[in-house]
Amino acid sequence: MNHKMIVYLTAQIVRAVGVLLLLPVIVAAIYGEIPSLLAFAGTGIGMIVLGTLVTLKKPKNHSVYTREGMAVVACAWITMSVLGALPYVFSGEIPNLADAIFETASGLTTTGSTILSDIEGMSRSCLFWRAFTHFIGGMGVLIFMLAVLPQSDTRTMHLVRAESAGPTAGKLVSKMSSSLRILYAIYITLTLTEMILLLLGGMPFFDAITTAFSTAGTGGFSIRGGSIADYNSAYIDGIVTLFMLLFSVNFSLYFLVVSGKFLQAVKNEELHVLLGIVLAATVAITINISGFYGGILKAFRYASFQVLTIISTAGFATADYTEWPMFSQTLLMVLMFVGGCAGSTGGGLKVMRIMVLVKSVIKEIRCTLSPRSVVVVKCDGRKVDKEVVHGIAYYFVVFMFLLAVSVLLLGLDGHDVPTTVTAVITCMNNVGPGLNEIGPSGNFAGFSAWAKLLLSADMLLGRLEIYPLLVLFTINKK
Repeated sequence: MNHKMIVYLTAQIVRAVGVLLLLPVIVAAIYGEIPSLLAFAGTGIGMIVLGTLVTLKKPKNHSVYTREGMAVVACAWITMSVLGALPYVFSGEIPNLADAIFETASGLTTTGSTILSDIEGMSRSCLFWRAFTHFIGGMGVLIFMLAVLPQSDTRTMHLVRAESAGPTAGKLVSKMSSSLRILYAIYITLTLTEMILLLLGGMPFFDAITTAFSTAGTGGFSIRGGSIADYNSAYIDGIVTLFMLLFSVNFSLYFLVVSGKFLQAVKNEELHVLLGIVLAATVAITINISGFYGGILKAFRYASFQVLTIISTAGFATADYTEWPMFSQTLLMVLMFVGGCAGSTGGGLKVMRIMVLVKSVIKEIRCTLSPRSVVVVKCDGRKVDKEVVHGIAYYFVVFMFLLAVSVLLLGLDGHDVPTTVTAVITCMNNVGPGLNEIGPSGNFAGFSAWAKLLLSADMLLGRLEIYPLLVLFTINKK
């Protein structure tokens, strides 16, 4: 294990986040928020100085392999969650450190769970930082750093594999750094497009920026206490619904469209499955809640939004679905596990993993019925390697085991069963809201300090897809 390179790269990331922390300083200056300005400026400059001092001497051994890549990712995200929480504490906006870490981890992992009850009472600079952490975490701050800083392509590949969401990570073009720049260009273009469309719908400028940031990262932090419901606009609901779907799609498909390979993009099997799940769930819930809204059209508006906000793991709200029939609540809870496509900003297990797991079960049933038959798992007409199939199966087992352990531990905090179970589910899948105390109209303030830190760890486990954090327990082993 190349410990010096792990520290060096982690320090580079700390410095990069320190620079990004200067953006809320500008917002604080515009709105005359002196305490927040000093808090963000002090933390940002401190991180820049710290990162610079640590990186003054570059390690002689530059080698970075899969193990080092995972360790760098884990160290960087834990460090960002702690240091990124300091402006909340120093400004007095969130004075409790455990609360501030929870809020920051929720932002960076694009979970969207919150401990805040008076969101609109926060300063504009803190509201901007909350939303901007979603934008940073959506694609990953490490991927951002690799896109803008020169790195060897071999090292870049190992780091990207450690941070990328989904069973595999690949290149769009021959050089990985060029691929990352293309992805970021697509990411920024979609974000700006949504912001413009929201402005055209009458949303205030600051609201449009923060909502676009939160949607891009499929995070769900809103600057309004009632989330998107406070705007009471079918147009805004529709735009946010559309972009939650767009950010749930594998970004490589947008590259295919830009490259003139539209037919290849629309034939993607994972895309078809995602759209099929969204359509089926929306129709089922629309029918189930139509009596609540006095007609199909209004029920469709709220059903489609909530289906997309859950499956994309955005976590916005236009309705309190905890008041809906139990069938709709149960279906939404199932969608929490599914998540978006691999290579998207969505959380959850990912549609690709669900596809492979289902096809693997079907394969085993067919082999049991016909032992001599040769059955392979295929996606997009191509055979899925056994290593990938086994890796997905192992990941699912580890995921469910850690989820069960977290539920048992959180049970010690004394909340009811639906609250406890869905708190872990929503945090590990980076969704945001759950049921009962933590529904769309609730928050996580009622949990104890240790429980919030446990849930913060669950968020990081879900966003980094478990293995990078587990690698930390073996960091000193040969």
